[in-house]
Amino acid sequence: MKKLIVIIFFSWVCGFAAKAQSKEEKAIRAMLDAQAAAWNAGSVDGFMQGYWDNDSMLFIGSKGPRYGYQKTLERYQEAYPDPDHMGTLTTVPLKITRLSKEYYFVVGHWELKRKAGDVGGSYTLLLRKIKGKWVIVCDHSS
Repeated sequence: MKKLIVIIFFSWVCGFAAKAQSKEEKAIRAMLDAQAAAWNAGSVDGFMQGYWDNDSMLFIGSKGPRYGYQKTLERYQEAYPDPDHMGTLTTVPLKITRLSKEYYFVVGHWELKRKAGDVGGSYTLLLRKIKGKWVIVCDHSS
């Protein structure tokens, strides 16, 4: 009986948390999920659809800051040239914080399971709603 009560309570809490997500948070999670799906399908171009296609977009990784969509795309293509290096991406947004109607801040964890050796780390993203679409304007991944 206690197990049943715990299961019902846990289900209720999870259901409440899912309903508590705003429309914007759901859209952001959907964009992040689409990025992972594109990556796992072997499409760096598809993955990049989550980024702002602009010279002011900022990516900060182990080699320092890079400005611009094209330079970020080239960095991904260079670092992940084939399926063995791309592997399977899992990304978990740990916290999604609304900064304003136009901006959200995301903190998360990522992992790549791959033949070239597993890697993983953390990320922070600044997202902006541009022309009705949430895009990453700044990504700091380590």
